Amino acid sequence: MYVTASVQEQENNSSTIKSNRTMSNEIFVAFATQKGGIGKSTVTALAASYLHNVQGHNVAVIDCDAPQHSIHGLRERETKLIDESLYFKALACDHFRKIRKNAYPVIASDALNALDDAERMLAEEEVKPDIVFFDMPGTLKSNGVVKTLSQMDYIFAPMSADRFVVESTLQFAVMFRDNLMTTGQAKTKGLYLFWTMVDGREKNGLYDLYEDVIAEMGLSVLSTRLPDSKKFRRDLSEERKSVFRSTIFPMDASLLKGSGIREFSEEISRIIKPQ
Repeated sequence: MYVTASVQEQENNSSTIKSNRTMSNEIFVAFATQKGGIGKSTVTALAASYLHNVQGHNVAVIDCDAPQHSIHGLRERETKLIDESLYFKALACDHFRKIRKNAYPVIASDALNALDDAERMLAEEEVKPDIVFFDMPGTLKSNGVVKTLSQMDYIFAPMSADRFVVESTLQFAVMFRDNLMTTGQAKTKGLYLFWTMVDGREKNGLYDLYEDVIAEMGLSVLSTRLPDSKKFRRDLSEERKSVFRSTIFPMDASLLKGSGIREFSEEISRIIKPQ
């Protein structure tokens, strides 16, 4: 099986990345899958935003999804827009005043250097993050992916109700659990699957059927299912003042309703238990 072969190749290449973390209190969380186009980066940004801006946790994001670096690119576009707009500049100042802290750091990296970059960021940040999110590449072929994932405290794997996506996600989850978690090679405390891009027209019975099979495999699925919604792509813009996907501003309250992001983020928070 390709997945297993890829893991063995990266395990043999142990000199390319640190295998032991030196950090102590912060929680490392990865959104990871071996299937692209499933909204992993968007979910990472939204969960980080909610936990940082609404729940009050200190958050950082390591964007390992090279070369596209979607989250880091979003931060750069937002920063440029704020610099060029008095309206957004005033809005940002008001927001930071309310939450009494700055926007969370977003570090552009790759899977090979992610842990080193995270350690450097933690050493330099005056306010230490409670949670460090890692947005991983959508393939295990990227060098360093498995090594970096092995140092995560928790991994959340998105999937949609498509047979190929489900099979791919289950292969990844079983491989990681059996080859790394069970053998003690990974420090991961929990691996959870979750549904995203849920079409409201699909019957719940389809998801229940999948979840029965997943439960038989001894894997866990989050109870929150994220809908397939255009609002998830609603970035900061001069044309519209309400924003949903942002690395700086909180989600607009009217857009947050019905998105599942509040429930999703709070479910993750209950699992990882940040201080």
